[in-house]
Amino acid sequence: MASVSAPVQAAPAPSVSLQRGIVKMVLSGCAIIVRGQPRGGPPPERQINLSNIRAGAMARRAAQSQPDTKDTPDEPWAFQAREFLRKKLIGKEVCFTVEIKTALGREYGIVYLGRDTTGENIAESLVNEGLATVRREGIRGNNPEQARLCELEDQSKSSKKGMWSEGGGAHTIRDMKYTIENPRNFVDSLHQKPINAIIEHVRDGSVVRALLLPDHYLVTVMLSGVKCPSFKREADGTETPESFAAEAKFFTESRLLQRDVQIILESCPNQIILGTILHPNGNITELLLKEGFARCVDWSMAVYTQGAEKLRAAERSAKERKVRIWRDYVAPTANLDQKDRQFVAKVMQVVNADAMVVKLNSGEYKTIHLSSIRPPRMEGEQEKNKDKDKRFRPLYDIPYMFEAREFLRKKLIGKKVNVTVDYIRAATGPGEGTPAFAERTCATVTIGGINIAEALVSKGLATVIRYRQDDDQRSSHYDELLAAEARAIKNGKGLHSKKEVPIHRVADISGETQKAKQFLPFLQRAGRSEAVVEYVFSGSRLKLYMPKETCLITFLLAGIECPRSSRNLPGGMQVAEPFSDEAMLFTKELVLQREVEVEVESMDKAGNFIGWLHIEGLNLSVALVENALSKVHFTAERSAYYKTLVSAEEGCRQRKEKVWANYEEKPVEEVVHVTEEKERVANYRPVFVTEITDTLHIYAQDVETGGQLESLMETMRAEIAAHPPVEGSYAARRGDYCLAKFADGEWYRARVEKVESPAKVHVFYIDYGNREVVSSTRLAAMPPAFSTRILPAQATEYAFAFIQVPQDDDARADVVDCVVRDIQNSQCVLNVEYSGVTCPHVTIQFGDTKDDVGLGLVKEGLVMVDVRKEKYLQKIVMEYLNSQESAKSARLNIWRYGDFRADDADEFGYRR
Repeated sequence: MASVSAPVQAAPAPSVSLQRGIVKMVLSGCAIIVRGQPRGGPPPERQINLSNIRAGAMARRAAQSQPDTKDTPDEPWAFQAREFLRKKLIGKEVCFTVEIKTALGREYGIVYLGRDTTGENIAESLVNEGLATVRREGIRGNNPEQARLCELEDQSKSSKKGMWSEGGGAHTIRDMKYTIENPRNFVDSLHQKPINAIIEHVRDGSVVRALLLPDHYLVTVMLSGVKCPSFKREADGTETPESFAAEAKFFTESRLLQRDVQIILESCPNQIILGTILHPNGNITELLLKEGFARCVDWSMAVYTQGAEKLRAAERSAKERKVRIWRDYVAPTANLDQKDRQFVAKVMQVVNADAMVVKLNSGEYKTIHLSSIRPPRMEGEQEKNKDKDKRFRPLYDIPYMFEAREFLRKKLIGKKVNVTVDYIRAATGPGEGTPAFAERTCATVTIGGINIAEALVSKGLATVIRYRQDDDQRSSHYDELLAAEARAIKNGKGLHSKKEVPIHRVADISGETQKAKQFLPFLQRAGRSEAVVEYVFSGSRLKLYMPKETCLITFLLAGIECPRSSRNLPGGMQVAEPFSDEAMLFTKELVLQREVEVEVESMDKAGNFIGWLHIEGLNLSVALVENALSKVHFTAERSAYYKTLVSAEEGCRQRKEKVWANYEEKPVEEVVHVTEEKERVANYRPVFVTEITDTLHIYAQDVETGGQLESLMETMRAEIAAHPPVEGSYAARRGDYCLAKFADGEWYRARVEKVESPAKVHVFYIDYGNREVVSSTRLAAMPPAFSTRILPAQATEYAFAFIQVPQDDDARADVVDCVVRDIQNSQCVLNVEYSGVTCPHVTIQFGDTKDDVGLGLVKEGLVMVDVRKEKYLQKIVMEYLNSQESAKSARLNIWRYGDFRADDADEFGYRR
């Protein structure tokens, strides 16, 4: 601002009255702007020029519309004079008298600091410091103010203060920099460190002009993360303020204009410098939001360094109080009760990757969508072709959809979560190229303090939805989502990875009879297999995903008869049986999307597998029967679970619960049992068959000590997990007991039988009876706490009594396959009949039917009888021989060519 002085020809003011105001701005060492008190809006203001003195002119930038003009530099001591007044007066109350008012309306007067004329005379202070000169021309003798100024100027000259000091004032002229060649590099070079500055101008509430110190850069700074109402420039050059624009500007001006502040320059997108202004009294960005003068803006919120959550909280406070720009605000959840806005619920199902079905405390089910995120989706041509492809399965065919669903399933299923509803997305009808959507409840879901949507986005398994600036229907943690997405993009996670997308080739063999037949033996031999329940059709009919086999199967629960649900059949709709819905709900709540274990026993004509399903030690068939939602089917008689099922059914039947509500008990006829005299003592005990060797020897565990083994294995694996063995640290020696890692990745007790090389070590698993050749890197020393002294080897070797093992390889393989199919990995009972050279010889019976396994092999013509001479065994030997004669007469298997024993039994591998 150029210096100003009172012209000689100006007429004195008609009356000198004392006036008061607050200093808004110091234009130069001899001119200030004073404002009144605000009343319902920005207050009036006026410029007061100091009478009788002159200060140096401040630097001025050349007009941009006049290219020929040049920048005007500071006059010596001009900036120091301005700074002297700025530090003394800004924001302070002053009183003043107007002595002269020119024809153009310019006012000259005397300014005092404080409420009356006893305060400091500002003009005298400037002259006394050597920062202004006294206008001596036209001195009036009767003007004591002017005389006093001349006296002070003379004292200042003699003291060589300010401009009267030696050496001139060249060093007081600032090197002003109005432009920055590369703003982005300039901002980056400061590394977001606070720098000192003076706010020189306020354009609107969120845009200021700042003088950066000490290098005197004059830059325009926009506040990061917010936007205030602004002034719209019309075609004729006038400015039209938006609602509350003037109030927002005054709010910022009254707190920051010409104040000493610190600025953190945070970013520079599109040549716009974004920053945060820090003042000892607070953060103007947060204050503007809190008072309803500004709104948060997403595009610059990401660079805000002082905590975006504080800005959202301040904006939320203004919205709740409905102040200023939010006076007509209606919250997205305004129509919801508090209990419907925030609640705890149990996750029952994950739908794709952005929604879940939860169960409320009231028992009601509700679908919740995660706020402001979008699950993985097809792009470009794939999106167009998906509707044409009837085999399209979103869960497996959309890249990263399966990973996203699995992340949510493993983290949430069956767990209680905190739900905070953010907004209700209204239902939409179908449009051109867009499907119809039902009303959606969108919420932030947390578990253990973790925001699930944020975790999903940070792993690159979902993206954040972008909104219009005035769209308030968004997550209450939207900024955290944006930050998580930025991290995922930076680290190349999931959807943002440049690697090839994962492909899930999942074979769906539901209803594929031929494929199911090929797959059946594999599942039967596997024993218990891991699976995930993908869908529940009814109480006993499910769709399973087999992760190791990467296939989908339809699975029917064995041993029970469950009420049938309603379904479409060729002949019409099948009516639902009573309690079918309850049974389906029970099964859903227990197993849907949970990890389970299944034992496949057989399959039906439609290619559906039949077997037993276990979850956390609970048999689902037994659970349904116990809850009176199923009856026991006669096919369960041969299973190991028959007694448990019958016992559970009996209790429900007596109480007449649910499916037994109309049960009428039939009279039981008395049956007289006749006991036979036995010649031999049979002491059958339960065992679990774990291995069948190629020589038809059996390894079995004693059921009574099975619990001890499970406990030991559990403790041992926990110990190994806590202190993993060092690979290669164990040197295997024949006969040593050790720990070996089996093909399933678990550790078991073993004995070293032979060492060919470090890469080929023959081991025998002492608790299961199987053998394997492993590398020494899969072996570890056995801790004393798990040695055979604590618990002896649990697998005991046995041989079949009364039968000859075929010597012919093919015939023996047939027998072994048959025995494996019948009894391996199942519970049986055995009785030791006599001792053998290497192991006891036993008879084995099925656990459920008590049929003799060895006798069954004889009846099938698969083996010959080994005739024993002991008298006490003659009865059972005769039973075996009679069965052999029957097989021979029927020409079964080895007898298909008649009795070959006469001449060439040895040739066929048998002896008489």
